Amino acid sequence: MIQARFFRFGLVPLSLPLFSYALLVPAAAQTMTNPTPYATRALQAQPAAQTTQPKLRRNESKPLSRVSLGVGVSPLGIGFLLATNLNRYLDLRATGNFLNYSINNISTNGFNVNAQLNMASAGFAVDVYPFHNWLRISPGVLFYNQNKANAVFVAAAGTSFTLNNYTYYSASGANAVTGLGTFGLGNGSAAPTITAGIGNLFPASGRHWTFPLDVGVAFIQNPTVAINLTGEVCDAQGQNCVNVATDPTVQSNLATQVASYQNDVQPLHTYPIVSFGVAYNFHIRH
Repeated sequence: MIQARFFRFGLVPLSLPLFSYALLVPAAAQTMTNPTPYATRALQAQPAAQTTQPKLRRNESKPLSRVSLGVGVSPLGIGFLLATNLNRYLDLRATGNFLNYSINNISTNGFNVNAQLNMASAGFAVDVYPFHNWLRISPGVLFYNQNKANAVFVAAAGTSFTLNNYTYYSASGANAVTGLGTFGLGNGSAAPTITAGIGNLFPASGRHWTFPLDVGVAFIQNPTVAINLTGEVCDAQGQNCVNVATDPTVQSNLATQVASYQNDVQPLHTYPIVSFGVAYNFHIRH
């Protein structure tokens, strides 16, 4: 009876904690080795670390991603431009200019002059946009400069002309005075340039058409003038004729006259550039 009571009132209460421990230990072990679905989803929800790339500003293009083509006119002739973007503040621009123009029957100092103007130049410039808007400043250089003019001088037989305020008379027939003249704007030497312009070649708005205007100067070497005469000059009666190419008095007066012409064109050492044109830009890559 005593043993039965012990079993009923002692063993059973003791077995309840043991039974609970037996149930909790495997559950805890399972939790340690196999996380719950909630923990798994929480771990999976964490984003992986990513390397972020620097973003361009709004409406800003990558370097060398846009090209602009244009045409215009200036004292250098008919011009063409090819430009590309470097960043928000800098563009690189290449230019080329040419013009051939003839003018005849110019009368000067008794000579009849036929002239041919030949303009040919090429250069490049860096367009700087200090405020990232429509205003630019463009230092550059004309690395190819063949701007010049040629002229033919004719003093008809028996007519008068002047050299250094001295009057001469052209001989008759085949001995009439003729000459060749040349005028050089830099004579092939490179010339630094500086211009200020209106009109961004690559607008931030993304529009394609622009109308650039530039005002500035090219610092060319001193302009040169040369005139060579052939034939004979005589007195008013057509007598006492001398060869203009060898007579020292005629050559001295000719040299003084050429120096006067050269002094007249000396201001062109700072050659004006006023250009206006139209350009179209587009993307070549994104």
